[in-house]
Amino acid sequence: MAHLPRLYEPLIAEQLQADRQMLFLSGPRQVGKSTSAQRVGAQFPPVRYLSWDEEKSRQWILAGQQALADELGLDSLQVSRPLCVFDEMHKYAEWKNFLKGFFDLYQDRVRILVTGSARLDVYRRGGDSLMGRYFPYRMHPLSLGELAHPQMPQEWFHPPGDLGMSTLDKLLEHGGFPEPFTTADPAFTRRWRNTRADLLFREDLRDGSNLQDLARVRLLATLLEARAGQLSSYSSLAGEVRVASDTIRRWTEILETFYYCFTIKPWHKNLARALRKEPKFYLWDWSGIQEPGARFENLVASALQKTVHAWTDLGKGDFGLFFLRDKEKREVDFLLVREGSPWILVEAKTSASQGLSKALIHYHKILGTEHAFQIVQDLPYVDADCFQHHDPIEVPALTLLSQLT
Repeated sequence: MAHLPRLYEPLIAEQLQADRQMLFLSGPRQVGKSTSAQRVGAQFPPVRYLSWDEEKSRQWILAGQQALADELGLDSLQVSRPLCVFDEMHKYAEWKNFLKGFFDLYQDRVRILVTGSARLDVYRRGGDSLMGRYFPYRMHPLSLGELAHPQMPQEWFHPPGDLGMSTLDKLLEHGGFPEPFTTADPAFTRRWRNTRADLLFREDLRDGSNLQDLARVRLLATLLEARAGQLSSYSSLAGEVRVASDTIRRWTEILETFYYCFTIKPWHKNLARALRKEPKFYLWDWSGIQEPGARFENLVASALQKTVHAWTDLGKGDFGLFFLRDKEKREVDFLLVREGSPWILVEAKTSASQGLSKALIHYHKILGTEHAFQIVQDLPYVDADCFQHHDPIEVPALTLLSQLT
């Protein structure tokens, strides 16, 4: 499989060169973390890869910080600081304490990159905090924006770039994970998707959580896939899975931790009669969603979430992704919030024949957003900057998505 350049690689290399902090790179299984780590590692010889899934690596880690330092030669003069890549370290119960001790002892002598297929949640929970010792990055699947511009934009958004409707169709059919996207074979994509799901439910969730009833968790995942982009009541899901609502909340949080899905909550600040509780769920791999409109909406949600995460991880500010719905059922699919204030509205449509959404116009006027886009799947590419417009406007998916990260 040919390796596509990922926008994360120059970011990782730049931070490893400039900063003393560890870099934590998390993201779903098979999204490309290990490949990118290897490509970056080639720029920082010598490099050592230690995977918790490999027995010899586990032995070095379990032997303690000093034993690992001896193996890496950290007490000897070297031309440059070596790079040590720790893969899947979250599977080690004491990984936070181990990394804290290793970093504190050898931060001036080694560069550290940590990758994981579960969210590397390092907030203090009864153990030592890693705060100030790391910078996080979240790796997302490929997007139209990354395919057009495999680097971060100089400002907020890229200039538009035309990749053609065939590329958008390919992303919709095969998803944004590198291997099925580049292979672009429907049978391979189905087999890859089934294998990835088996690994998630039979290994990752079994080994990385205290879940016992994995059959019902998998049923919940199937329901979330069928309802991607729809309002989801915890009590309704609980009734179908036949467990308590609190159990559904806990299980969906675990599915989020392992990058199966992500949640978008309703925005209700300063909005009368706004929906407040029911979230929407979207999948990191949208290729299995059957309904075409829901699949396109999920692709848009993923591109927006990727952009929000990149801005946040780079320290550009505080950003969030929400949706809007009130008790009159006026709804807009997405609202980007910047520093606590509504910024950009996005409504996803498969066809331009549906006309400009009245709810989009309504919320743009009420919230005073800077931009309000109705992003349309079947419109041809237009070589114009969407962000030059401030009134509600229809824009091609090919144009707007190419300007995102």
